[in-house]
Amino acid sequence: MTHEEEPAVKNVFLQDLERLDGEVLAEGEFSQQQQQQREQCRGAEGSVNASVERTQKLFSLEGSVRVWSDFLRIHLHPRSISVIHQYNHDGETNRMEAFGQGEALLREPLFLEELEDRLHFFVEECDYLQGFQVLCDLQDGFSGLGSGVTELLHDEYRGRGVFTWGLGPITHPDTSPVKDVFHLLNSVLGVVSLSNHSSLFCPLSLRGGLGRRPPPHITFPHLQYDPSLWYHSSAVLATALDTLTLPYRTLKDSATMGQLADAFAVSGRKVVTASGAVPFPMMLGDCLPNALAGFGEALPWKPLSACGEQSDGRCFAQSVSLRGVEGQSLVSQLAPGTQPPSPLHCYGSGEDVLTAYLQERYPGTPSMVHLVQSPCKPMTPFPQIFTPALGKHGFLESIPRPASTPVDSVPVLTCLQSSPLLHRCLSELHSEVSALDLRRFCSFLSAGTELDDLREALQDLKALAQHYKMNSDLDASSEEESD
Repeated sequence: MTHEEEPAVKNVFLQDLERLDGEVLAEGEFSQQQQQQREQCRGAEGSVNASVERTQKLFSLEGSVRVWSDFLRIHLHPRSISVIHQYNHDGETNRMEAFGQGEALLREPLFLEELEDRLHFFVEECDYLQGFQVLCDLQDGFSGLGSGVTELLHDEYRGRGVFTWGLGPITHPDTSPVKDVFHLLNSVLGVVSLSNHSSLFCPLSLRGGLGRRPPPHITFPHLQYDPSLWYHSSAVLATALDTLTLPYRTLKDSATMGQLADAFAVSGRKVVTASGAVPFPMMLGDCLPNALAGFGEALPWKPLSACGEQSDGRCFAQSVSLRGVEGQSLVSQLAPGTQPPSPLHCYGSGEDVLTAYLQERYPGTPSMVHLVQSPCKPMTPFPQIFTPALGKHGFLESIPRPASTPVDSVPVLTCLQSSPLLHRCLSELHSEVSALDLRRFCSFLSAGTELDDLREALQDLKALAQHYKMNSDLDASSEEESD
């Protein structure tokens, strides 16, 4: 008996995108000369993306988004897609839930050959290869697959940067106590392996912590997002990631991936934390010194790595990026003879203002500052999660924005830090897993991870946490041991 599966129903956005795509493809019937004339007259406005933007249509996809391809608006190169046939995306069985399952995929000759073939195809297209960015789920089987991929990149492309971002959702829709332990074990193995084979590794999540019972999720003063929707939380993280990576993606005043890794990965500290202000709260017509001074003792950003917040001004190194604040808004515009409200109002460039602010908050910490004038553009189908206090261009305004008016652009401030906060975060993760009787989770171990490998990973995690102890912490712990 043959069963035919009904095709997936496309949401309104994908239907519109398909219609616009069909109109562009239909233009291929024109002669080459006619097509060139149309392109010259039309310019960039004729692309599908531009057509989507011109419609100014607001989509409410919260009820129709299940996977990331439900809001994908670009065409992917056929060689950029590798389908895993051995496992199901959803359902009750054949889920890739354990680290060992993902790790085992790269031991299959056909899968490995296909992956290497696709990788080499794109590497050969590069004029200058800085390195690789790897984004993978940290709490499921993709943690093991990502670990194998980073090891492959590390071995085959020595000297190139490998920046890995370990992603974790705020909640899992079909979780259970056993699955929560799986998420925990995957996180431990992923952090250890990914950091070992990467130039830098950064967890990215809006969870309050990496453990099974984390503190409340991260909130932002001018975002109204639903923590249960991955469509919402991924939009926030993508906005932050787009700004975090600016230092090595822009041509002006840029640093290479290698330079950034060298600045952070000192004494084995290859794990970093991310923070961000999404959006950066600034009144329309105000200046950067006023906005920063307005935070007082509070930090201008929120943690994005499920490690809590470091508020005591201790840090090993940091890279701060600000985008969307331009021109005269970067400095104070006080009239001559006016007493400046703060030292920040005395500087003549945005870079100097931000550098002085960081020196005040983190004395003696090596800091890299990167400013980009262009804002972040939350294009369709970005979820409508901005509060009415934000105007059309992402700045705070006194008159609330109408619900029918979308936010076209937002300023964003992000920070990448090598922080002592990781000592506590990684130590807590080690303690929680060490308290478990690992032999009870046979299904996890039968997926390919040996018990001894798991215990070795715990030891490596404990050693990794020690790299983030400040001298004062070391002195305090040695005093406790002697008592």
